[in-house]
Amino acid sequence: MKHYFLLFSFLLILSACTALNSPKTIYIVRHAEKQLEGKDPELAYVGEVRAKKLAQILEKENIKHVFSTDFLRTKSTAQPTATAANVTITTYDPSKQEEFVEQLRQLEGNILVIGHSNTVSPLANTFITEGEKFEDLTDLDYDYIYIVRLDKNGAKVERKTYGDF
Repeated sequence: MKHYFLLFSFLLILSACTALNSPKTIYIVRHAEKQLEGKDPELAYVGEVRAKKLAQILEKENIKHVFSTDFLRTKSTAQPTATAANVTITTYDPSKQEEFVEQLRQLEGNILVIGHSNTVSPLANTFITEGEKFEDLTDLDYDYIYIVRLDKNGAKVERKTYGDF
């Protein structure tokens, strides 16, 4: 019985390590341009165009999970990519970042996360173990895509613009 317990414990630890080291890419993006009115505004026309462009950028990236905060502008930014990837949008709470990062690490497959000017840089920064970290975005910054590549050696984080694709 003791041997079974040890074997079970070993397999449990091994599976946890495998999930953490599963190669994947996480794309972290601020919601697209929004209307200037209302408490939970929809996307502006230019924001709708940007959301479609994001789906085009990610169409060959084999996205398996799409996460968005629970706002119209973030969900509307995520929707074209989710539709193209045939996945549903899962909402997350950016105030529970530590739990969310752990969830992202455990998932299999490439991931898109849509957040806000004050949440996307801090989320990307959690994957940076050394070196310079990213500053928060300004209210006018909509053009950045953070790319987090996770593998057995750790994480590599870079920030690109839509124009880089």
